[in-house]
Formats: sequence, C-alpha cells, structure tokens
Amino acid sequence: MISDKAKQQIDSWIKKYPKGRQSSAVMEALKIVQNENKGSLNSELIKAVANYLDMPFIAVAEVATFYENYNHKEVGKYTIRFCHNISCMLNGADDLIEYLQDKLKIQNNQTTQDNKFHFKKVECLGACIGAPMLQINDKYYENLTKQKIDDILDKLK
Repeated sequence: MISDKAKQQIDSWIKKYPKGRQSSAVMEALKIVQNENKGSLNSELIKAVANYLDMPFIAVAEVATFYENYNHKEVGKYTIRFCHNISCMLNGADDLIEYLQDKLKIQNNQTTQDNKFHFKKVECLGACIGAPMLQINDKYYENLTKQKIDDILDKLK
C-alpha cells in the first residue's frame, strides 16, 4: 500500500525524532501517502500508515480526520485551501472566496468538472501576516486581490 519511495520519505521524517517516537511523523506520513494516491486518503491507506508507524489505527484516523489538509475523496489536480479565519476575513477573504467560487463555478468542497481544481474553505493556514491568503497544493499565496487570483489561476491553466 505504501510505495518504497514513500517509505523512504517517511523514514527521513522518522529520523528527525528520538528513537521510539516515530508516531511524531504521522502528519507528514499521511501527507506523503496522500500525495501518492491522487490527493486523498481512505481507511486502507490510513491503516497502512498506522501499521508502518506502529500506531493504533484510531490514533492515525483521528489525525487524518481532524486536520483539514487531508482529503477523503479524490480531488482535482490543484487543491485550493482558502483561509477564512479572522485575519483573512477582516481583510476581505469572504468577497474573494465568493469571487473564486464564481470563477471556478464550484462551491466549498467541490471539484471542477475538468478535475483541475478542488476548492476548500479552511479555518486557518497560519499566515495571518499575509491575509487574505490561500494555499494551492503546498504553495502559499498571500495578500490576495481579485487580480492576483486571476494571475495565479492563469499560470496553472
């Protein structure tokens, strides 16, 4: 279930923690496995991560379902996570979210018909200084405007 390449990547994270603390790599392990599986996790993949890290399934499942950066259904090529926490909201995130949804013709937690973009409104991405902001796959985009959103999407098309 977990490729050799993914195991090598996970092992590099495990090495960053004291011996016997491999469970500390759970978030990165889930991310690595998700990235290798069309951007989503299912119970079999979560179980594989639990087995690899020698953790109870429920402990890994709790992490995978608590954090919004894990997907449990297939998503588009580009996953857009748009922060709508207080700093972003105060700086116009709600209007920009509406603009982006209209532009992509999708709502929260939906994927475009061409499977290119998946949109997800999230609580916080930890970049308040650059509010309003969004994340596409692993890259952050800050101090957004409608024009910046257009420019970002044009580069991805």
